[in-house]
Order: sequence, then C-alpha cells, then structure tokens
Amino acid sequence: MLLGGLLKFTLIDYPGRVSAVIFTQGCNFRCPFCHNPELVVPDLFHDPLGVEGVFAFLEKRRGQLQGIVVTGGEPTIHPDLPDFLRRIKAMGYLVKLDTNGSRPDMIQAIADAALVDYWAMDIKSSLENYCKATGVAVDLELIKASIAVIKGSGIEYEFRTTALKSIVSEADMEDIKRMIGSDGNYHLRRGNLKAKILDAGLMDLPDYSAEEWERIKTKSSA
Repeated sequence: MLLGGLLKFTLIDYPGRVSAVIFTQGCNFRCPFCHNPELVVPDLFHDPLGVEGVFAFLEKRRGQLQGIVVTGGEPTIHPDLPDFLRRIKAMGYLVKLDTNGSRPDMIQAIADAALVDYWAMDIKSSLENYCKATGVAVDLELIKASIAVIKGSGIEYEFRTTALKSIVSEADMEDIKRMIGSDGNYHLRRGNLKAKILDAGLMDLPDYSAEEWERIKTKSSA
C-alpha cells in the first residue's frame, strides 16, 4: 500500500464512530474540484508513510478508536487493499471505505471477504456528465456495477456528491438520485472553492449562492 497521510482523530468521517483516517496515495480520476491534489498528482506526492508505522499507531490506539476510515486518493486501485483491510479488521476496528466506484471487482471482493463495515461512494455527476466531473474517460458500466454491489452487499452505506455549479447542475443531481434509486442513502456536499483544489481555474467560475444551496438541500431532503 502507498499511504499518503494519517489523520489520528476525527468525529465526523465515520458516522457515529470515533475514528482515524488513513489516506492512500494515487487516484485514477482527476476531478477538477479535488481538494487533495497531493494524493492524486504524482508530481505532488510526498514520501509515503511507512505501513508498519501506521499499524504501530493503530495498535497504540486500540480501545480508544472505534473505526478506521480508508480513503484517498482512491484505495481500490491498490491490489493489496484487501490484505491491508484484513490487518485492520484483525485488530478489532470497524472499517469505513471511501471509493469512487471505478473498481466494482475490488468492491465485490472486499464485500465477499467481509472486510468493510461501511461504504461511502462518491457519485461525481449524472452519467451524461461523468467524464466532465472526473477529468478522465470513465467506463460508466463500472460505476453502475459498483452502485449495485454496494446496495446489494448488506453493509451500511452512503452515496454522496460534491456539487459545484460549474460541474454538477441541479438536473445532474436529479439524475443521480434516479440512478441510485429511492432506497439509496444519498448526501449532497457543497464544493469548497476556498481550499486548494486540483483545477484552480474553478475559483473564477460562479458557484451556487447560499440561497440556491439552501433550496437545493431542502429539495434533496424532501
């Protein structure tokens, strides 16, 4: 595993659990609104963390932390992810895995091995505009397959979309909700143009106003 960072304590990244977050290094998408470019663009990579050092930290925190969030970058591009998760589970931790849904084969293997307790899949946009939101060509059948695997896994999950007006329209949001179905646990997140992002040019484009976002959120939760 290539590990790009470790957040030692969080109350917000794993719903209802005191957790730590492990960031993997590398991603197969280039979402222009990504706020972790140092985990995505190889030229921005820092030296990876030592895996054994991370596990030494997890050993020390047994009984204090409940869950471990594995995020990225994109964790599922790493072929040794199942073994990595297996070690975490063997320490007694709950595991939440964040994914972009591009590797349904890996998601299925992890589900079959019962290595995850909570899924969070980012759905970038409607299928029509997926490539615009990811910055690369995407096999949309893989995205649909990942949604189906997660929904059918029997494991707690959420789907989520980061919405910037220049990337994800209100029509896109409605298409996403239809794609995941009414039984999907779906969350909208407002994009952050004040933080570092992969494409700084987005900062010059109009975004949803506070009033527009409040209306969108109200409509989404209705």
